[in-house]
Amino acid sequence: MISTAIRVARVGSAAELAAAVLMTLGYAGLMLAALVPSIPAFAAAAAVTYLADHYLHRKGSYLVNRLSKVRAGLSIRFLIRQLLLILLLARLDLGDNLIYYGAIACFVAFYGLQVCHGAVTTLIGNRRRLPVATRNVDLVSRLRIPDAPPHALIHRASEKMLHLDLAAVAGVLAGASLDSAAVGYTGIGVTVGAAALYVLALAPHLRGRKVPPNAKKVLGALDGWLRDYRPETVLYFSGSKDSAYQVNMWLDTMARLDTRPLVILRENVILEKLAPTTVPVVCVPGGVHLMNMDLSTVRVALYPANVGKNIHLLRVPTMKHVFIGHGDSDKLASVNPFSKVYDEVWTAGRAGRDRYAIADVGIRDEDIVEVGRPQLAPIRPRQDAPAGRMPTILYAPTWEGWDDNPGNTSLLLAGENIVKQLVEADPAVRVLYKPHPFTGTRSPKAKAAHQRITALVEKAAAARAADPRFTADAAVQSRAKAELARIEARLDRLTGLVDKGDEAEATRDGLVDIARHEETARLRAEWNAAYWSSFPEWEHRVITGAEPRLYDCFNVSDAMVSDISSVVSDFIASGKPYAVTDSAGLGADEFRRQNTAVRAAVILSNDAAQLGGLLDAVREPAADPLAGARDELKRYLLGPDEPTSIERFNAAVAQLALKAEARNLGQESRITVGGPEVEPVDVVPAPRASVENGTEGVEAR
Repeated sequence: MISTAIRVARVGSAAELAAAVLMTLGYAGLMLAALVPSIPAFAAAAAVTYLADHYLHRKGSYLVNRLSKVRAGLSIRFLIRQLLLILLLARLDLGDNLIYYGAIACFVAFYGLQVCHGAVTTLIGNRRRLPVATRNVDLVSRLRIPDAPPHALIHRASEKMLHLDLAAVAGVLAGASLDSAAVGYTGIGVTVGAAALYVLALAPHLRGRKVPPNAKKVLGALDGWLRDYRPETVLYFSGSKDSAYQVNMWLDTMARLDTRPLVILRENVILEKLAPTTVPVVCVPGGVHLMNMDLSTVRVALYPANVGKNIHLLRVPTMKHVFIGHGDSDKLASVNPFSKVYDEVWTAGRAGRDRYAIADVGIRDEDIVEVGRPQLAPIRPRQDAPAGRMPTILYAPTWEGWDDNPGNTSLLLAGENIVKQLVEADPAVRVLYKPHPFTGTRSPKAKAAHQRITALVEKAAAARAADPRFTADAAVQSRAKAELARIEARLDRLTGLVDKGDEAEATRDGLVDIARHEETARLRAEWNAAYWSSFPEWEHRVITGAEPRLYDCFNVSDAMVSDISSVVSDFIASGKPYAVTDSAGLGADEFRRQNTAVRAAVILSNDAAQLGGLLDAVREPAADPLAGARDELKRYLLGPDEPTSIERFNAAVAQLALKAEARNLGQESRITVGGPEVEPVDVVPAPRASVENGTEGVEAR
């Protein structure tokens, strides 16, 4: 019953639901106390509404946001409480008392000050909103961007302003109870005075040197920086806040390019979720601003996602456009016909090329380049487990997708069967459950299945912890937990040093501190090692959130169960056994025929009866019947181990940059000579460096 109520109310916990119920009852109590009338009852009900409202706001409850949609927003709730206080005074026969008129005048004046406060905060926010936000871009030498207003004045400003009426409400109630107008007017004076001071404290940030430069100056400064930096390769991304991982996976690759890289984002929410990087980043929400940026030196643009806003950069003919995707799998998204708009499509290996040929969606074979997957470098190859160590099985299902196709995810039909068999396996194994971050965002059924699986894993973990057969070295875990706390404290200090008041400050001070960046990377690696040591190696675990990362889970696992997604293609890089669920019930042969990545997998039906084959391969590696098939499939999906993927990627960038340069010089030749019939003869510049395997490239700078 409670879980149903939580889901219907769209709150995050039972505590939030209780606060919402108390707030509702509190307002009913205010009405009743005003009509009775009863000052103590009114004061108690008012306290409940204040505290419940504050709690829900502090938790960022979805319910609070939705109340404004039904004309019960924050300011309305405060106004209702104030009106009920006036009603209480009238019912107490204080209509001719000075405190009655004072309360009315106070709330009218307070409302006027709220209007002024709202206007000032809105203007400050608008004037400090730059047309672009940047990281690792030096605009300080070109622009004067002042500090943001103090955090205490701006953070949750409306809520703070409204709560200033607490002094007036308390003063009026006390004055009515004591029959003392002086007490009431004291509270009124505190409220009106504090509100006026709040407005006055914000006002200086509307003028003079406290206001950032206008959009024209900011964009001019950015173009000046672009002319000096001369970016050559751009990673372009647009998406929702939950899709930030799609650009984050490419940041390390961009940092390792031989050409000058630049990341262009279109949404500020993606910039907020961007992983730490040394690569210059520019976030340009406005399409007009993007199309007027000076990107004349860019020769290659890389696109991890097919989205509508890509058109704003695709229109630029002086650069070559490449779809690189954010994974390599047999999903339909991997052969999207939209990919025809790009000059080239880069795939990990031969499988990607064949996938487009089979799909026949208009992608020409000569426009496909196999570059490997540079992101897979952190995945360690398979190693035999030490004798006596319990095997670890990772269950990493994908999300439910945008439709109800039963083949999207194993969560709905097979997830519970998989987990039940794994936690009950004999000999025992450890289970790591790491769901896709989108799980449950569209389908309530998928969300419910995820919650049931989580409960299964946690229940099994608790039972194993109480079983005397499973022992742990408490001293090792204690030291690891202490190390985790130390690392997290240091990481908090490091990240806290770069936290800024607003977007303008973050842009001004967004130059990466290389030493801090390197220390953060080192600490994150240490955190990962400490995390896995902080609990017994036999403990089942549900892993959500950004840390530990999926590849870290790969490295501590001996096998994986998943669905058709890029997770499977990535895991194949490890050479470890894996199983894939045929949730749509195609049958093993047809499932393998339709999905390249499962050719070396144990195929599971929805009852997961075939899991024993996967566990046997883990326990007896020498008798693993699919080991050779996995090696062959790895080369087919991801390409050869030599040259390395990053070398092939850089070679592809260099080659395409030459093509862009040839096209641009050809256009210049035609314009100079004065006719479209002129051919761009000998306009391709000589290569400045050579790349392995005979591929010409651009000199690393």
